[in-house]
Amino acid sequence: MSDELKARALRLLARREHTRAELARKLAPDAASSAALDALLTGLEGRKQLSDERYAEARAYRLSRKFGALRVRRELVAKGVDAEAAARFAADVEKTDLERACLILARKYRTRATTPQERARRARFLQSRGFSMDVIRRALGSPRDGASEESP
Repeated sequence: MSDELKARALRLLARREHTRAELARKLAPDAASSAALDALLTGLEGRKQLSDERYAEARAYRLSRKFGALRVRRELVAKGVDAEAAARFAADVEKTDLERACLILARKYRTRATTPQERARRARFLQSRGFSMDVIRRALGSPRDGASEESP
């Protein structure tokens, strides 16, 4: 059973990176005991086949294309990455939040928001994507900024 469990773990890891918690959850129903499962996971970590850090880095990169740092951090913690590592990778993502928020807005909306209702709608959209209110305000600009760009 242990060899079968190890083979299954390696097949899962060959598809994509997993956190220790994720892999444990997936393998638990087939494990003979929790001690055997823990020994297997520890062995995989020792041979660098399983790494929460590597998972967090890859997942943060993938998520950062669509989401802000707050959402990236929340997703990493939900997948079992420890809070400190999640915060570190989210901080890397946060460095480019404003730039990505502006790109996402430009891709979704072709024109600037002209009414307060439209600005609020766009702010809610960015907020759902995990961008901070500071980044949202800067990405949308103040209403006076939009008026000054359109005047000669």
